[in-house]
Amino acid sequence: MKLAGRIVDPGGQLPTMPPPLPMGLDDDGDAVAEHDMLENAYLQARERSSVVRFRMDVKDGADPFERSTQRQLLVGLAVLAALIVWRLDAGRAVR
Repeated sequence: MKLAGRIVDPGGQLPTMPPPLPMGLDDDGDAVAEHDMLENAYLQARERSSVVRFRMDVKDGADPFERSTQRQLLVGLAVLAALIVWRLDAGRAVR
């Protein structure tokens, strides 16, 4: 997903959604105004066009699985492929 994010935004020009405002900054008007400004810039850029929206979705996308789950799936697929090759190879007569 990192590679896809770099492909759709090679220059790092697309804005990202700012993180949620921490609880301690609720009373700080300047911090709230700055956070709102960043959030509005993100939403305005997102509403520009469907292409920009798609690029932002790809850039902000996360991997669908955790890293450990990805490894387990890859090992499982490798074992399954080895078993299929073994079974297909067993059907051939050795001469």
